[in-house]
Amino acid sequence: MDRDKIEKLLVDVKEKRIEVSDAVSSLNRLPFEDLGFARPDTHRQLRTGYAEVIFCKGKKTNQIIQIFETMTKSHSFVMATKATKEIYQEFMLQDVNADFYEEASIIAAGKSSPPKKCKDILVLSAGTSDIPVAEEAAVTAELMGHRIGRSYDVGVAGIHRLLNEKEKFEKVNSIIVVAGMEGALVSIVSGMTDKPVIAVPTSVGYGSSFEGLSALLAMLNSCAPGVAVMNIDNGFGAGYFAGIME
Repeated sequence: MDRDKIEKLLVDVKEKRIEVSDAVSSLNRLPFEDLGFARPDTHRQLRTGYAEVIFCKGKKTNQIIQIFETMTKSHSFVMATKATKEIYQEFMLQDVNADFYEEASIIAAGKSSPPKKCKDILVLSAGTSDIPVAEEAAVTAELMGHRIGRSYDVGVAGIHRLLNEKEKFEKVNSIIVVAGMEGALVSIVSGMTDKPVIAVPTSVGYGSSFEGLSALLAMLNSCAPGVAVMNIDNGFGAGYFAGIME
């Protein structure tokens, strides 16, 4: 349950529009809902400012839908990540009201509360193959209410493409850099700006990239300061971190 709904509930009790017993019944669902196979954390928005996000991988579609519908009862905004087109088609068949951001693999419903401070965030991808993870980061931050710039396919193999984007670095609060292969773009960008850089390694690459491990280790070992590294393919984590970072 988000703060706005709790405030409305208390006002309704005060104005005698609902009975105290009904209000207590609603508040009983505050910490979490027990669905048997999952326990959605309905209290998280009060603690952190944002509701729990549903991670779709490994879950059955009917489980995702049930969690999603449970969350929408107590939150004004609900989001699911790593969703597929097939999952969203089932949402539509079940008449679940939500939007699908296909390239970002995100399903979302409602509207997030406005952030305390709207930030300008630039998302860079090294290659076109990295765009799905970059879009996950970009859409996550957009849905949180921030302004997003995008510059894709600016990897170091053609560094003049990156240099052409440098003017944008000075106009943002932070930069998300998404790269697979050897992950070198992060060190280059961090050496060109005084803005915080959030690095996201992707599983894009040939055999010795070890499904993103090479890029992850390269980013962790970056000699450039000011870099925070997310896990492999964790665009959501990057967008969220950029959104809450002061």
